[in-house]
Amino acid sequence: MTTIPNETRELSPQQRQELLSAVKDRFEKNMHRHKQLKWTEIQARLDSKPEKLRTLYEMEKTGGEPDVVYYDNCTNEYHFFDCSAESPTGRRNTCYDRQAMESRKEHAPQYNALDMAVAMGIEMLSEEQYRELQRLGDFDLKTSSWVKTPQDIRKLGGALFCDRRYNHVFVYHNGASSYYASRGFRGKVTI
Repeated sequence: MTTIPNETRELSPQQRQELLSAVKDRFEKNMHRHKQLKWTEIQARLDSKPEKLRTLYEMEKTGGEPDVVYYDNCTNEYHFFDCSAESPTGRRNTCYDRQAMESRKEHAPQYNALDMAVAMGIEMLSEEQYRELQRLGDFDLKTSSWVKTPQDIRKLGGALFCDRRYNHVFVYHNGASSYYASRGFRGKVTI
């Protein structure tokens, strides 16, 4: 599991270099995710945003394998999603949110997905964003991932999660206080 990062703490030169090397390598191996983008432009953006490097580092450290999935011309932002084949290992065993975690009478998990996402500086993927990710490859073939849940469902105690089975993306519901070793969450950060 991740610890809540110190938002003001910058990465060490070694951490920064290792992160940039890993992200660049992933970018180059997965050009189908971002055909018209150039690494030099992305690195220039990352160099100008050290706080976003910290967020990418947290994504990487928890097993998310962040990669650029698109560039938004309107906002001039690059969008990084967690692109690990399965739900990030360092973000599993989490119930949906703090309210769900506190409602458990016994065996409460150590973390919840929404608070962990905020602490990392990422947004949990919505169902639509999860489907966008699945158009880039086959993800969560053995695991599942919480997705941003509409308030009307959450108010009734539920939460949504997704996975890919039988070559199809499925959306399910569960009690928000449930947690499993095979369910985590995926996030995104815009830079």
